[in-house]
Amino acid sequence: MLTGIRSTMGDDYPLNVTSLLKRAARVFPNTEIVHRRLDGSWQRTDYAGTLERVSQLAHALDELGIGQGTMVGVLDWNHLRHLELYFGVPGVGATMLQLNLRLAPADLAYVVEHSEARWIFVDESLLPIAEQLADKIQVRGWVVMSDKRSTEIATSLTNVYFYEDLLADKPTHYDWQLIDERTACYVGYTTGTTGQPKGVYYSHRAIYLHTLGVIGALKVDYMDCVMPITPMFHVLSWGFPQAAVGAGAKVVLPGKFTAENIDSVADALIGEGVTVANGAPSIFTPILEHIRSLPRTPDLSRARFVSGSTEPPQSLMMGLSDLTGAQVIHAYGASETSPVAVLNWQLKPELNSLSHEEKWDLKRYQGLPLLGVEIEIVDDSDGRDLPWDGTSVGEVQLRGPWITTSYHNLSDNADRFSNGRWRSGDVGVVTPDGYLKLTDRLKDVIKSGGEWISSIDMENAILDHPQVREAAVIGVPDPKFQERPVAYVVPREGMELTRADIVEVLKDRFAKWQLPDDVVLIDEMPRTSVGKLDKKLLRTQWNS
Repeated sequence: MLTGIRSTMGDDYPLNVTSLLKRAARVFPNTEIVHRRLDGSWQRTDYAGTLERVSQLAHALDELGIGQGTMVGVLDWNHLRHLELYFGVPGVGATMLQLNLRLAPADLAYVVEHSEARWIFVDESLLPIAEQLADKIQVRGWVVMSDKRSTEIATSLTNVYFYEDLLADKPTHYDWQLIDERTACYVGYTTGTTGQPKGVYYSHRAIYLHTLGVIGALKVDYMDCVMPITPMFHVLSWGFPQAAVGAGAKVVLPGKFTAENIDSVADALIGEGVTVANGAPSIFTPILEHIRSLPRTPDLSRARFVSGSTEPPQSLMMGLSDLTGAQVIHAYGASETSPVAVLNWQLKPELNSLSHEEKWDLKRYQGLPLLGVEIEIVDDSDGRDLPWDGTSVGEVQLRGPWITTSYHNLSDNADRFSNGRWRSGDVGVVTPDGYLKLTDRLKDVIKSGGEWISSIDMENAILDHPQVREAAVIGVPDPKFQERPVAYVVPREGMELTRADIVEVLKDRFAKWQLPDDVVLIDEMPRTSVGKLDKKLLRTQWNS
């Protein structure tokens, strides 16, 4: 690192997460935060009132001895109190630990112990999880969050406090201190199909810069309305709560919901005028179906629906666009990238000459790296950086101010990092225009007869069949070609499918030799404890 003439700027002024809320409350005090309670009712507050509540929370944290260096776990849905903890806990120098509700009990206990969490805030509806966890961990106390009176709540937890009781009668002003921006404000644990969860510690600086990156890339401002649909207990709902507050936008918090009861969330999305939301295709698909059932189609032409987790089907993107005018924007990232690192919104001007079909195909790419994120495609055999030519396939590696450079207290860091970059484990290409396209996971890539077959592209093509609900493609051993593709398919309810049906939807996009040797119809896909598709189990079942 070179050092030149020193600046006269306030370079030692720390970037702090809580300053986002302080600014929003001062500049946009009346901007609404609409939130759904556990009983399904919707309530309203604003930035000014939220900062007052967060100030009361800070006083309560002081009273409990929670402050500099304390790890605080949170078990909650996308509720208002969760948002308050997002800013109150880091604001007193403590660190907020996201407790992923999808983790198996043993993994959840490991996360609490490995992070050395000392307090856990838990929503009333999640008390059974907390009580199951209690005898496996050592914490100083629990704080129960509920709209009920504390006298109405029964629990076997010991040393229990109640959130609303703690905040009652506390001052609505707090003397916020500046915090070293390298301090971890949040912690998340990433999981895979093997190994124990790995701790990613997000600094104030990283989250602040990530917030600016998301605001800039999505052009979020105070005229927008943001709904964080992705769970706030998982990678901070992709940083959307912080981006909304940082931009001074209206916020809509959907509370507890599932894909099966998404209708009330979809109605709020329409009624509140949501313009920015995030979620997986498994969430946006039922939203699209709900909109199709309405007597009057809403105008969502200002809406940007950021879709992650897996590549959104073209039928979903085109369906929402044609019906409502909403854009489905593909995004890419991980726990290790805070998480948004790549975004595919508007195509670059020089690509306007592409055909209609080519433009829609490009929309399925992961997109362009956000300002500050560096991407390289690396040859897995010799570690060589590959050219951005759209054909050279290698592992995606990233670095930047909000990309982690290590896992917390883990001995095998070297296997996941190289030359200051995080090794994603994803395989892809970058086009000459700078668009990242994932083709597979390192462990999922299929090499048949010396040629690569993208399981991701094949899965998404299969999903374009109207009678298919889910699809997974794996490589299975083959004595002649090394590996051959096999497709596992879950039909929609009441539908019957054959291999010929699947081949029909694939034949125009894949060469004959690339088509799956077999199509296995199953009722349900196997998943890991956090809901990820478990291809390892599919391979094991096939080989057995």
